[in-house]
Amino acid sequence: MTSNPTGNSSGNPSGTVHLPPTADTIYQHIRDLPIVSPHGHCDPAWFAENSAFRDPAELLIIPDHYVFRMLYSQGVPLQDLGIGVDPDIRDPRRIFQIFAQHWDRFLGTPSRQWLEHTFTHVFQISEPLTAQTADYYYDLIDAQLKTPQFRPRALFERFGLELLATTDAALDTLSHHQKIRASGWQGRIIPTFRPDTVLNPAAPDFAAHIRQLGELTGEDTASFASYLNALRQRRAFFKSEGATATDHAITTIHTCDVPDTEMATLLRQALQGPLSHADATRFYGRMLIEMAQMSVDDGLVMQIHGGSSRSTNAALYQRFGNDMGADIPIAVDWVNGLSALLNRVGNDPALSLILFTLDETTYSRELAPMAGHWPALRLGPPWWFHDSLNGIARYFDTVVETAGYWNLAGFNDDTRALLSIPARHDLWRRGAALHLGGQISRGLFGLSDALDIARLLARDLAVDAYRLKDL
Repeated sequence: MTSNPTGNSSGNPSGTVHLPPTADTIYQHIRDLPIVSPHGHCDPAWFAENSAFRDPAELLIIPDHYVFRMLYSQGVPLQDLGIGVDPDIRDPRRIFQIFAQHWDRFLGTPSRQWLEHTFTHVFQISEPLTAQTADYYYDLIDAQLKTPQFRPRALFERFGLELLATTDAALDTLSHHQKIRASGWQGRIIPTFRPDTVLNPAAPDFAAHIRQLGELTGEDTASFASYLNALRQRRAFFKSEGATATDHAITTIHTCDVPDTEMATLLRQALQGPLSHADATRFYGRMLIEMAQMSVDDGLVMQIHGGSSRSTNAALYQRFGNDMGADIPIAVDWVNGLSALLNRVGNDPALSLILFTLDETTYSRELAPMAGHWPALRLGPPWWFHDSLNGIARYFDTVVETAGYWNLAGFNDDTRALLSIPARHDLWRRGAALHLGGQISRGLFGLSDALDIARLLARDLAVDAYRLKDL
């Protein structure tokens, strides 16, 4: 451990959650299991190039909307955090100083727990972060980032990662994934097929993306039948590069059966100009059913993330683009929204469809009963705003009685912050141990069953749900 330059102390700077004896016994059983990260947003270029991270601000603050959204809410302009600023002219030390000056604003948030875990367990810093220790932190982290032990591949191995899945646009060449494999490195990084920009007519530059899809596949994507063939080709390409899943981000859940003739007309119109909201919704609703049918055919797991109103701060979106921390949960109707899809393929166990929501009110009312019935469905873990100790507790309390454990999809960290991965999985494992300890205390089952379920929740359910059985 490093020496303390200030003599200050803080209650629990390690970012860990203290557990009562039974929960701790369960946690010790799973704490060191390998980490499976089957859905996330880390950059595959990190592992392809294996270059040193540039500086502490670029690694810990600039790409992490969990962090900068809190600072923005406290009046810190995003440009002061280096966002939208040329990396060669921004001041990373100053950015880290601003972050440290506002560190107390993160008390009570999962971001605080994740970062404390990172500082303590990854960088081995024992003293608290303050405005006075900001330079000390910066220098110590910066020095470690320049060492071979902090290159992306070394961190992957140090964190005990068995697998990490990235999320990649449908038109991506996957060249970084190919470079990783060609290097001979044994770390397993796989892509995930994210086709929203070529499925949703409301997506920016939809027509241009459809034309590019045709160029990549040699299909006439102005024809609906050939457009479907082009999508099948891209799915097959992703699968050949190691993908086991697709991913779809949807604000309002809506699937519908639309005749092929109408789809052909809507596609032609979408290539000429924007569709009305109603027509775009119908087109996308049918295409989600097509994606589910293709998943039955090719075995790719289908993920749907629903209930997020994206980029609600128009000024930030216009200046900085997507993912600026202004995405907000909204109410979702899963039962009616997925009715057309599930009544087409939901009875087929060849489909694995994993659902994620930001609308917690649907857990006990809709999602748990649905996952407890439809053979195709699995319920994803608490996502985004609810990936927290309390969110994990609410999740278990509202879904287990109806869905059971085996209809859950285990855990994924869904992060673009590499260093937070072990912290997030550790928090989930502690949360699962707390839940299972409570089940034992209520007499619902004994320790032996709890230990078996704990391993499922920590690793094995994710392996099964994402069809990673060769791990």
